[in-house]
Amino acid sequence: MMAAIRKYGLEYSDLKSSMGNVAFLLKALTLKIDVRDEKRIPIIFFILTPVAVLCYLYVYFVSMIWFVFCRCPETGDLLAALIVFSLGIASEISAVKFLYMLIYIKDVRQIVSDCLLCDSKVVPGSRFSGNLLKTLRDVKKRAMLFWMVIIGNGLMYIAKPILLPGRHFMDDVLVLYGLEPMFETPNFQISFIMMAMSDCLICYLTANISAFLIIITGYVQAQMTALAEELKHVWDDAEEKYFQNKEAVDISETDDSKDKIINMYVKENLKKIGKSHAVNLDLLGQIEGTFNGAIAIEFCLLITALIAELLGGLENTYMEVPFALMQVGMDCLTGQRVIDASVMFEQAVYDCKWERFDKKNMKSVMIMLLNSQQSMSVTAGGVTTLNYVSFMAIIKSIYSTYTTLRSTMD
Repeated sequence: MMAAIRKYGLEYSDLKSSMGNVAFLLKALTLKIDVRDEKRIPIIFFILTPVAVLCYLYVYFVSMIWFVFCRCPETGDLLAALIVFSLGIASEISAVKFLYMLIYIKDVRQIVSDCLLCDSKVVPGSRFSGNLLKTLRDVKKRAMLFWMVIIGNGLMYIAKPILLPGRHFMDDVLVLYGLEPMFETPNFQISFIMMAMSDCLICYLTANISAFLIIITGYVQAQMTALAEELKHVWDDAEEKYFQNKEAVDISETDDSKDKIINMYVKENLKKIGKSHAVNLDLLGQIEGTFNGAIAIEFCLLITALIAELLGGLENTYMEVPFALMQVGMDCLTGQRVIDASVMFEQAVYDCKWERFDKKNMKSVMIMLLNSQQSMSVTAGGVTTLNYVSFMAIIKSIYSTYTTLRSTMD
């Protein structure tokens, strides 16, 4: 039992282990992302997941729309409408990601297969493998932090009404359609169970699907970082290999023959690095093509939810803001890490001692440099690049919109 739990720790940060962790957790949502996994999804999850989805749709879609657009205009309670509206919008982020995963499940499986295939070609114990694992450890740490914050936020949200004296819901202002009076038996028990199941589904969806995106995007980042290190040592490695095989090849000790053989080794390494670079560009293109629409919708929903949460008052939405803000921040951080790795690779092309290469290898480096200048990035629907600048721009636009609306409301 403990051995199985330890596999979710940082000691097992390689892609196969991290992907296995996420694949196992996603099975609870009836999502099978690894085609090589022959174990069937337990039948219980095919019952629990649809029930939780139905509860979510009733609580945060049907009841939210009815409450905000029908009940609140009658009562004139604008604050309650803002709080419930922010809850509904924030909850739809996970639903959008789940829907995208279901629609593009074949593409998701192809991405996983391609990543694992790429990883299977890494030579264990090599410098490349060591650098890859070093970055993957940071990636898994990032995914674990996000997972714990989202799940912890959800558990606190559900536990809060249980710990308070008397009968309480996660948000007492929300009224479910057809279940009034809410605080009387059995309406209270039915409503609480439905809300709890909905919240569990929302947090579990967000935590695990986002963790999956962090890991596959982080793998591209790790590959590019490791390739940059290989480029920096390409000439030194060729020289080392020359001296190791000097006696075996039985060559004469002349500068021309030495440079010729060293450049032959350089050519082989440049070819491998160039091919790996192309593979990683393709992997990132697949990820971008599959999820950029979901990320774009997610950002629109997050911005709307955060504005509504601020208008509803932080004293009323203090547990919702971290949920939304963490997702925006983590997406931008993940995108920034990919950009940083791409820039590192471009700089490594300059630092690979290309001036010592022969003309053919210099031409190869020139082509590689041109390719590397097309910066790798993750975008939200191709509209904005996910990075630190975007994060600050989003925060600024949220605050500007909030202050404008607040002044209008006052």
